[in-house]
Amino acid sequence: MLNDYEFWFVVGSQFLYGPEVLETVSARAAEMADALNASGNLPCKIVYKVTAKTNAEITDLVREANYSKRCAGLITWCHTFSPGKMWINGFAALQKPYCHFATQYNREIPNEGIDMDFMNLNQAAHGDREHGFTAARLRVPRKVIAGYWQDTAVQKRLGDWMRAAVGAAVSKELKVMRFGDNMREVAVTEGDKVEVQAKLGWQVNTWPVGQLVEAMHAVTEAEIDALMAQYRTAYDFAADDAAFTDTVRYQAREELAIKKMLDAEGCRAFSNTFQDLYGMRQLPGLASQHLMAQGYGYGGEGDWKVAAMTAIIKAMGEGKTGGTAFMEDYTYNLVPGAMYSLGAHMLEVCPSVAAARPRIEIHPLGIGDREPPARLVFEGHEGSAIVVSLVDMGGRLRLICQDIHCVKPILPMPNLPVARVMWQAMPDLTTGLECWITAGGAHHTTLTYDVSAEQMQDWARMMDVEFVHITADTTVEGLEQQLFLNDLAWKWKS
Repeated sequence: MLNDYEFWFVVGSQFLYGPEVLETVSARAAEMADALNASGNLPCKIVYKVTAKTNAEITDLVREANYSKRCAGLITWCHTFSPGKMWINGFAALQKPYCHFATQYNREIPNEGIDMDFMNLNQAAHGDREHGFTAARLRVPRKVIAGYWQDTAVQKRLGDWMRAAVGAAVSKELKVMRFGDNMREVAVTEGDKVEVQAKLGWQVNTWPVGQLVEAMHAVTEAEIDALMAQYRTAYDFAADDAAFTDTVRYQAREELAIKKMLDAEGCRAFSNTFQDLYGMRQLPGLASQHLMAQGYGYGGEGDWKVAAMTAIIKAMGEGKTGGTAFMEDYTYNLVPGAMYSLGAHMLEVCPSVAAARPRIEIHPLGIGDREPPARLVFEGHEGSAIVVSLVDMGGRLRLICQDIHCVKPILPMPNLPVARVMWQAMPDLTTGLECWITAGGAHHTTLTYDVSAEQMQDWARMMDVEFVHITADTTVEGLEQQLFLNDLAWKWKS
């Protein structure tokens, strides 16, 4: 998916400097783009487009970018002084994410080589400030990255922003397939689908469970055999008797049918609920987990918002190995000095976050009225991560992000037959919980080791969504003040 996108590098200048300087600027811009592409630190290709010298050049390029499916965003830099008024029409029309790359061609000031010719050519120090003022004056959402363009840390920051911009591009074309409605009487899984489509681009629609059952009946035994072979390659089997195999084969049938329907409609995410399984023997467990492992987003109990966010975050983290999963806070360990949250779900946690090879097991759910389904059982791996929740606040969307540190579960929990992840919430369990509840965070989240809070903030900025970040330094009082001010600001914006 990352290979489907590119970023356009636009350098600002003006005719005042004469053709020789402009030729040098253009050559250096092309050199920089080539070197950045060769660095191995960027997930997508940079394409040097133009050294812009007029309002018309900039505006025409912005219009081209807006309608280009490959262009996921613009990266701008002012090698020389580029008068800001040249950018106004372009900025006013811009519909793609935009990063202001405040850098310069040379790393250091050359003691012997610096003269007026050098000064006229290398004016990023004040060219970028003119450029920055213009964007600030117009309130253009943007990312500013400052530093030397050959430094690895700077390149990685640019690459992280690119991933967020790809998330925005994926969002704008995302389709979510809902099998039935959301779980009855649940509030947080509701939301304004019209507003979400207008703001985020998501097309969220419902397909009857009966159509899925028809698709399941159409799945062939040969197709199931092939998928069973994939399961055996990737996972351990808890048993191998006829009854066990039949149950796993039923999950394969469900997976194949769901995937066919998703692909036929161009959907990258889906939701279902155990309250609407008419005609199905089992709630999809292994089926949903293996689909998530392939990059599809999923939301339990009809939670289409978390399904979409999981698909987007998986796209942003493509190629990374930490993993991203649908998640839910289930229960707490409130022992002083050992306070942890246990995240799990009935069935559907993505195996991309597993610490070791998952095992297929079959157990009753203890809820609903269907057969015990097959599911992958595993523990999540250790490491820093975030959990993310998108909620509808009525009139606006709020993206809540909390920093966490995942640990090896402190208990073996031999009688808990689900995939699970245990973590320390920031700043601590009780303060973090109070902050999460105060902000309105949902019980369903997307947990990711691959995407950072800064990237989610970048995505929220691109999508014009409120962002709330719970960190090691967050206090309940400070968050309450932030939410109060946010509420005033967003009501004023709307």
